[in-house]
Amino acid sequence: MLITRSAQESHLYMDLHACVCGANRFDREHHVEDRDGVLVSVYEGACSECGRTRVFEFVFADDRPVAPPAFGGPEPSQIIDPGEFLWVARRLSLASGQRLLNTPNAEHREIRPTVAYAAAALEEVVKFLPEEADRIPEERFTSELGREMYAQDPSRFKRAFLVSTLERDRKILAGIDRVSPPLG
Repeated sequence: MLITRSAQESHLYMDLHACVCGANRFDREHHVEDRDGVLVSVYEGACSECGRTRVFEFVFADDRPVAPPAFGGPEPSQIIDPGEFLWVARRLSLASGQRLLNTPNAEHREIRPTVAYAAAALEEVVKFLPEEADRIPEERFTSELGREMYAQDPSRFKRAFLVSTLERDRKILAGIDRVSPPLG
């Protein structure tokens, strides 16, 4: 059974784990089952590409999941590794950065949720840093994508790089809040 800290983390896990045909997304139906006193969050649906039924089952690590855009509390994820979180953060940061550069300040508020999601993913990467270490140990990378991200550039997982990147993302969020009025 997969142990999750939030619905946000569950959805990201499902997005990161493609169907055998290669499709990443599927229309999800969600329900909760009581299995001998343990609540199990079940997501099920057909792959939009091949029609195979996909099923994911999660139990919550905590009775009080965090609110989005956060993925979890102070402990690192048990189901998504730091390389996967960094891959998500980088992909969304690049896309939202381009949009921020090419839209008027008044429209930046529309981009804020993507920037906040990217920052939350980066905060998750930092949780894998041991307290006294200057980088995330290689053994913390458990997925194929995570190991690939680490192999491509281990320096991206150094404390100094992660902290400065997270500070930059937080400044971007603060800038959006300063220059773009809230929607509706």
